[in-house]
Amino acid sequence: MSEAFRAWTLADTAERVRAGDVSAEEVARAAIDRAEAAQPALNAFIHLEAEAALAQARAVDAKRARGEDPGPLAGAPLAHKDMYYRQGMLSTAGSAIRRDFRPTTTATVLSRLDAAGALDLGGLNMSEFAVGPTGHNAHWGDCHNPWNTAHAPGGSSSGSGAAVAAGVLTGALGSDTGGSIRIPSGMSGVVGLKPTQTRVSRSGILPLSFSFDCVGPLTRTVRDTARILGAIAGHDPADPTSAKRAVPDYEGGLEAPVGALKLGVPTSYYYDDLDPAVDGALTAAQAAFADLGVAARPVEVPGHDEMNLIWPIALSAEAATIHRDWLRTRAADYQPQVRRRIEVGLYQPSTRYIEVISLRERYTRAFVEGALGEVDALIVPTMPIPAPRLEEIGLGADARMVELVMRISAMTRPISFLGLPALSVPCGFTAAGLPMAFQLIGRPFAEATLLRLGHAYQTATAWWRRLPELS
Repeated sequence: MSEAFRAWTLADTAERVRAGDVSAEEVARAAIDRAEAAQPALNAFIHLEAEAALAQARAVDAKRARGEDPGPLAGAPLAHKDMYYRQGMLSTAGSAIRRDFRPTTTATVLSRLDAAGALDLGGLNMSEFAVGPTGHNAHWGDCHNPWNTAHAPGGSSSGSGAAVAAGVLTGALGSDTGGSIRIPSGMSGVVGLKPTQTRVSRSGILPLSFSFDCVGPLTRTVRDTARILGAIAGHDPADPTSAKRAVPDYEGGLEAPVGALKLGVPTSYYYDDLDPAVDGALTAAQAAFADLGVAARPVEVPGHDEMNLIWPIALSAEAATIHRDWLRTRAADYQPQVRRRIEVGLYQPSTRYIEVISLRERYTRAFVEGALGEVDALIVPTMPIPAPRLEEIGLGADARMVELVMRISAMTRPISFLGLPALSVPCGFTAAGLPMAFQLIGRPFAEATLLRLGHAYQTATAWWRRLPELS
C-alpha cells in the first residue's frame, strides 16, 4: 500500500477514509514506512513521531466507527516545519539551542488540523530558526531535493516541500517571512500558499518577524491547499493580530468559471534576467490561462529597489529582538551565517525601523491600486532560476554564493514586505528534470481568487501528477 498511497492527494486520502475504503491507521502506517524509507535520501524529518500519529489515526477510525464524521482531513498524513508547538513534543526550530525544547502549549493551527481529522507525523527539517532560502542546516543535516538530491529543496520550509513532493505526506505547514513557503514549493515542485499576513493565526509558533511571518500549507494540489486553508484560517483570540474577517468556502469556490478574470504580467522586475527554461515555462503557463479564457495584460509595478533595501532592516530588527538573549548567552550555537543575519538587527536605529514599518502601508496601497488596480492577480515566476546545487550555495561555495542566494528570493521578498497573498504552482520541468513554478499574487484576502485560478490551471495541465523516483 505504501507505493499506492504516494499517488493519493490529501483529498483522495480523506475521502477514502471517510467512506471506509481504508482505515486511517493503514494510511498512517504506509506514511510512516514511506517516511523511514525516504529519510536517508531526503533528510526531510528532524523527528518522526510514529506512535503519536498512530494514536491519532486510531482516534479517527474510532470516530468513524461511532457514525461520526471524522472531518475533512480525515486520516490525511501531515507533518510540519519543526517550529510549531505541540504540548510535550519536540520543537527544535532546526537549531542547536532548542534541540531538547518541549513546549507546554499547542499551536492553534495544529489544534484546528487535529479537529479536522489530520494526522501529525512529526517535525520537518528547516533552515535554522527559519533563516535561509536553501535548505542547509549544520545542526540537523541538509535537506535534499527529491527530484535530484544534489540540489537544494528550498527553504526555510525545506522538509515540508521535500516530503510532500516525494509523496511521503499529503501536506505540510511551513512559514513564510520572505518566501519560505513559496521557494521550497517552487524548488520541490508542489503547491505553496502564503496567505494574507493576518489570515491565519500564528499563536504557538516560534516567530522570526512579527511583521512578516505567515503560516500556510504546502500540498501537491491546489484543492488540497484550499482544504487545509479552510481548516486553519480565521480569527484566533490567542493571536490578536489575526483577522476577524469571515472565512470563505475556499474549496467550494474552486470550480467557478475563471473566464471573466484578468491576469497582469509585470513589465519590469519580475521578468528581468530569467533563466531561459523558467522564461519558457512562464510563457507556456500564460498560454494555458489564455486557453481557459483568462485575459492577460501588461501592468506596471512600482519600483522594488527601495523595498528590497528596507525590508531587511525591519526583519533583522524584529529577529534580533526575539533572539537578543540567545545572541548574548549562546552566540556560538548559531550557524555563523544565521547569527550574522540576525545580529545586524541589534544595530538598527529605532527611528529607522519605525520609518520602514510606516512606509509599508504606503507601498502596499501603491502596489494594489497600481499593479492590481485593473486585474485580479499577477502572474510572475516563483524563482528566476531552477533549484541550484547544494554545493553552489553552501558555506564553502565561491564568491557567487551570496548573489545566488539573493537571486533565489528576489521574486518572493517584495510580496512578503507588502503582506499580500501569493500562491506558487508548479508549471513544468527543466531538461534536467528540476521543477519550475509561477506565483499568482493577489489583493489582500484574495486567496479564494488565487486558488480558483491555480485550480483551473492544474485541471488543464498534468505537471502535478508527476512524482520523483527515489532509490
